[in-house]
Amino acid sequence: MRILALALVLVGSAIVVAGKAGAGDGPTITGDWSRNDGGSRISIGPCGALLCAVNTWIRDPAEGELVGDRLVLALQPRDPGALAGEGFDERRKLRYSLLISVSGNAMTTQGCLVSGVLCKSLRWIRVR
Repeated sequence: MRILALALVLVGSAIVVAGKAGAGDGPTITGDWSRNDGGSRISIGPCGALLCAVNTWIRDPAEGELVGDRLVLALQPRDPGALAGEGFDERRKLRYSLLISVSGNAMTTQGCLVSGVLCKSLRWIRVR
């Protein structure tokens, strides 16, 4: 479950360039985000042809999350407020199915392993 939690933390880090980054009608997720429980911060931005979510601050690294961990995402617009696709955790070599919803300055990420059997959702607030 810690690995899945990390992947969801990193979901805010990497995405096939969405919104202003180039995926058309999808929401813009680039920028800095704070997990709503205050446990971590991420920065989402371009990395090559994709977007990456990178941990920039972690409250408790004992949980397995590290500053600098990166999730590379391949997402497509699902509707005007959502992106769907896949994320790759580079350190753990794991792939996750992802769904990201954005409304205003709030983002919800859902990541799943094992064909959607093991899933977790997190909420994020955009940092200004």
